[in-house]
Amino acid sequence: MRIRAFPLACLALALPALAACSEQASEAAPELLTQDPQLARALNDPLMVDPDLAWRTEANAVITMRDGHPLPPIEAREDSAARAREEARLELLEGGQIPSLPALASGEGAPRLENLTTAGEMVEAVGGRTDCIEGLEGDLIWSTRMPPTSAIMPHGMVQQAAGIDVGTCVIRVVRYLTPVGIDDALEYHWTKVDRARFDITRFARPSVQLHAERRDQKMVIEFHEGPGGMTSVELVHWRK
Repeated sequence: MRIRAFPLACLALALPALAACSEQASEAAPELLTQDPQLARALNDPLMVDPDLAWRTEANAVITMRDGHPLPPIEAREDSAARAREEARLELLEGGQIPSLPALASGEGAPRLENLTTAGEMVEAVGGRTDCIEGLEGDLIWSTRMPPTSAIMPHGMVQQAAGIDVGTCVIRVVRYLTPVGIDDALEYHWTKVDRARFDITRFARPSVQLHAERRDQKMVIEFHEGPGGMTSVELVHWRK
């Protein structure tokens, strides 16, 4: 009887201790939420569902979204702009001194790309391979298959991408947002194209554009103000 009484006595002593821990935990939780309002909002806000995306259940859905479901835009903040600008400059400085931008050309560049909807329309507007337009595949995964010369900036948010890589039809089309200003985005792309030894022309009309060409390739990059204070970049790169 004594052997059995010992565990019961321990259990009787442990129960008040457990109750005290429970009371402390319940008291600590409201105090923690008061100290961290973002945590409180995250725990108490209702779950949000996008019915337009509810039908998609495959893995890596964020990467493989079709052009009809672009990533939602975010507003530019000074901290995100500074981070993207710093990473872009560090990447460029690894290749040496950053060159100065070229003088503006007197003429006009390609028609504005910002108001065009499809990748095919953008390819046609810049004078690209129209015979390859029918085979263009719209998928954000193409933004990860860009040549280093036309890769998007660090922290760039891809909204639309398309491409084709069949025979002599090699095209990449990307539309993305960056929190940095137009001049910073222009400097990034100009430096990468210049180092690849393209002949480059810089236009200010009808929009800020870089036109680049070398023996086997051509590229047109447009820069303009985007939503939420972001800079929007449209890029078309193709093999001639």
